[in-house]
Amino acid sequence: MVGNLLLAAIVAAAVGFWLNYRESKRLRAAGNKPLSMDTAYGLYALLMIGLPSILFVILWLLLNGYVTQSIVMASLPATAFTPGDVGSKSLVLSEIISVSRGQIFGTPEPYKLEAAEYLTRLHSSSVILAWVGVGLIAGLMLVYSRSRAKSGFRARSSVESIITSLMIICSLVAIFTTIGIVFSLVFESIRFFTKVPFWEFLLGTNWEPQIALRADQFGGSGSFGWLPVLLGTIVVTFIAAIFAIPIGIATGIYMKEFASRKARMVLKPILEILAGVPTVVYGFFAILTVAPALRSTAAAIGIGAAPNMALAAGGVMGVMLIPFISSFTDDSLNAVPRGLRDGSLALGATQSETVLKVLFPAAIPGIVGGILLAISRAVGETMIVVMAAGLIATMTINPLDSVTTITVQIVTMLIGDTEFDNPKTLSAFALGLMLFIVTLMLNVLALRIVRKYREMYD
Repeated sequence: MVGNLLLAAIVAAAVGFWLNYRESKRLRAAGNKPLSMDTAYGLYALLMIGLPSILFVILWLLLNGYVTQSIVMASLPATAFTPGDVGSKSLVLSEIISVSRGQIFGTPEPYKLEAAEYLTRLHSSSVILAWVGVGLIAGLMLVYSRSRAKSGFRARSSVESIITSLMIICSLVAIFTTIGIVFSLVFESIRFFTKVPFWEFLLGTNWEPQIALRADQFGGSGSFGWLPVLLGTIVVTFIAAIFAIPIGIATGIYMKEFASRKARMVLKPILEILAGVPTVVYGFFAILTVAPALRSTAAAIGIGAAPNMALAAGGVMGVMLIPFISSFTDDSLNAVPRGLRDGSLALGATQSETVLKVLFPAAIPGIVGGILLAISRAVGETMIVVMAAGLIATMTINPLDSVTTITVQIVTMLIGDTEFDNPKTLSAFALGLMLFIVTLMLNVLALRIVRKYREMYD
């Protein structure tokens, strides 16, 4: 249904494009030379019809289910569910929706059958309303855009204004989304710190958030010191960076400056395959191949190693990050002005000296951006760490021990029976806030490095 609505909006926009384009052609043939190109007149109609119609479809898609279900729930008898009990209300609504779809299990109460029929009628009415809305909006905007297609109309300026406004709106959406994320993290973290002292969380060396969520559950008192989790994140990220940064930079330099055309044709697809491999596949590789090999090697030389270890997770994660750093290095070297390369070679420097002393320093801003992106992905990686490093938060920097990371703990806290008024669940937001702050500090440091080298070569 949504696809048909979108298709109707696109067809109406295409019709408007053709009508305005043809009108511009007619004006030009009649000697009334338009102020813009024929395509600009068509694009104006396309945007004026397509954007409002598609926006209406999106709003209908977002609000249709909520409005119809709210109306149905408001029509139920007072004994249908316990007031204030969100669980029982959701259960009744789910059963009504299942019945409306023909998925009947057992013998539902009569009021549920009536509510299901009512929900079906409301849905049919909302579909008709959506078609009427799309048709009305498309028709009105078609008439309006067609009336503007005159010789004195500056269609190109109008099209540019619409596109500029659209880009501003998209930018504002991104900005307000970021602000919303920050405020949600801060608000829920404040709730957490009202239950757990801030300094206990910040300086604590024990992370055991296993507490009871309900009165009928068994659990401990819980301990929420985040330092072991932070240390595990640093250890895994550091191991990944040790593997990825030198190999990625060296690979990028080789492919850009030293590799032959045939070698580049072979290596480039391999790196692209590595970049497209799902992280769960890397996790299988880490737990089935890398971790046993590391344990066997450690046992052969008399060193103890945990079944799940940071070295396996960090090493495989480093392999995953190599294509990103290599690609950014290649692009950054391509962006260096050719005059620097030619000047260095003209002064008698070898190709290696030119790369290491001229091109690489000039490309550092772009390379640092690639490294920052790779480290951010390493910090946010979850699947590889869960499968290869484990879930135990230990205060250690030994790469052969089992560790956990911030993102793994966030996922763990929000899986299963969750209650958003409990320190165990709220601790995920506190970890998210601290991870946000740490990532922000890394971004500021990277920007300083980039600005320093950019000023040097500008």
